Amino acid sequence: MRGKIIKGIAGFYYVHDGRNRVYACKAKGVFRNRNIKPLVGDDVEFDITDENAGEGNIISVLPRKNELIRPAVANIDQAMLVFAVKSPLPNWNLLDRFLIAMEQKGIPIVLCFNKTDLGDGEEPEAYRSIYRNTGYEICFLSVKKAEGLECIREILRGKTTALAGPSGVGKSSLMNILNPEAGMETGAVSEKIQRGRHTTRHTELFYLEAETYLLDTPGFTSMNVEGIECGQLKDYFPEFEEPSKHCRFPDCVHVGERECGVKQAVEEEAISRERYENYLQIYQELKGRKKW
Repeated sequence: MRGKIIKGIAGFYYVHDGRNRVYACKAKGVFRNRNIKPLVGDDVEFDITDENAGEGNIISVLPRKNELIRPAVANIDQAMLVFAVKSPLPNWNLLDRFLIAMEQKGIPIVLCFNKTDLGDGEEPEAYRSIYRNTGYEICFLSVKKAEGLECIREILRGKTTALAGPSGVGKSSLMNILNPEAGMETGAVSEKIQRGRHTTRHTELFYLEAETYLLDTPGFTSMNVEGIECGQLKDYFPEFEEPSKHCRFPDCVHVGERECGVKQAVEEEAISRERYENYLQIYQELKGRKKW
């Protein structure tokens, strides 16, 4: 039979058969010998050893179309990055680091801002302005007031989506509305440090409807940019592409050069200064790492 791994705990991999049954499976020793570790999201072939108990063995992992390290998942169609409008306020640098990671894997991204009920109504325009000309889909919702959820359901339909973001922004609450059977634990935001408490402790894929899966992941508060050189960073900021055609030098990295189309676009507000400042910070970080 074929199925999809939706959870892995204590040596067992829980495989959904694509219909209405989940089997607790063991991975055969051949995977260890080949240094293959099954991941949540993997499409697999498995044998049923006990139908009544819902047990089986994974016999092969089918080819992956992509693979992420953080969270450790495979075969993702898109990533929905969830931040809060307020409580906690968005950490734009952290958000941009996650966007870079998804751009590296070629995974489409949806930016989702929750807790609009706590805002003053001006956030949608301001936040869209920060990500102008990036091409990212942006949506706003209030899980508490059940506003904006139909748009979310339409975005998710027919795809496997990774739900990611910092702790305390409402990811688990959103999951509980989309799939009440998930029963995800939710936590409050610390008033002192304005960070959420980690309530999701492992990566799990939830079946919503036909060919629609939603992956809830543990919250994060930091992320390193890995696998690229400082000179390549510009390629992961989509809004740089058009203005860079006006740079004097074809290898311009948009930092110290005088005749730079990207820097000019920042001055003309075609590129948000917040995004450009984050670019500079990450660029210097990568440059220092290479030097070290």
